[in-house]
Amino acid sequence: MTSSTTSIQIQLAARPEGWPAQEDFRTVQIEYGELKPGQVRVENLYLSVDPYMRGRMTDAPSYVAPYALDETLTGGAVGVVVASASDAVPVGAHVLHAFGWRDVAQEDASSFRIVEEIDGIPLSLYLSMLGMTGLTAYVGLTAIAGLQEGDTVFVSGAAGAVGTAVGQIARKLGAARVIGSAGSAEKVELLTARYGFDAAFDYKERPVREQLAEAAPDGIDVYFDNVGGDHLEAALDVLNRGGRAALCGAISTYNDDDKPAGPDNMANIIKRSLRLEGFTVGGYGHLAGEFQPLMAEWLRAGEIAYDETVVDGLGNTVQAFLDMMRGANTGKMVVRLSRS
Repeated sequence: MTSSTTSIQIQLAARPEGWPAQEDFRTVQIEYGELKPGQVRVENLYLSVDPYMRGRMTDAPSYVAPYALDETLTGGAVGVVVASASDAVPVGAHVLHAFGWRDVAQEDASSFRIVEEIDGIPLSLYLSMLGMTGLTAYVGLTAIAGLQEGDTVFVSGAAGAVGTAVGQIARKLGAARVIGSAGSAEKVELLTARYGFDAAFDYKERPVREQLAEAAPDGIDVYFDNVGGDHLEAALDVLNRGGRAALCGAISTYNDDDKPAGPDNMANIIKRSLRLEGFTVGGYGHLAGEFQPLMAEWLRAGEIAYDETVVDGLGNTVQAFLDMMRGANTGKMVVRLSRS
């Protein structure tokens, strides 16, 4: 027989207009009763904050339902099972799930996936390289852009969680040249010195169109887009004939109140037989089975570099999200919770 417990959770109090602010969120206490048959109780160890969450805070049609006002936000999390009424998910198991933005989750066992502990690899990587972040990069390069050996690849927002994964996976899959953009000189240095990019530039320094043309004098074959806006426009300038673009995100426009202007060179799509395809990773879960063993092998061999920006404490989750939206993170932004 399990006792009841209190869960501290973060809810959406108001829909942000423009940039989100602290007052758009509230912290509440939720009481969980005794476990029902088939349920498990999980203490969260790491929470994920991601750019897509900003889109869900707006009440507009999208690929996934918006967050509801006055209800607890959701997102990726890794935790440990502390109570179980399910033989399939025992106490002590580490699990990956979608009940983030809280310290304790209590749901049906089918909502949690047991994850393997890998020596020397933190569990938080199931929120990045081993999880949705890494799978997003893999799907965009393979299933969407059809990466071929010898391709030149450009990655926008390359110092973020997805971007750092894209650059390295592209190299492992045979790309000949990988170019990235980032928002500071320090991040540009990281891309070339740590993540193996051949060239990188600071998009705040000069127009992206100028800098990308200089970094890719022979054009690019694949564009992995995390930013949209001026980056997409610059990519359309230099994509070679038959080039492919995997459109993953458009973080440059997420907080705009006005509709952004479209690229002025869309005719290049026709002239050069380009293919631009948007995607969300949710429709490609079937590829996780081929991706995760590959990534685990690369990580064990020390062939993949990763960085995490770790913020401690559930009470700092909102600030971590706001900082991530402004590019304050290098690699994946995660919130670490101390186990009670």
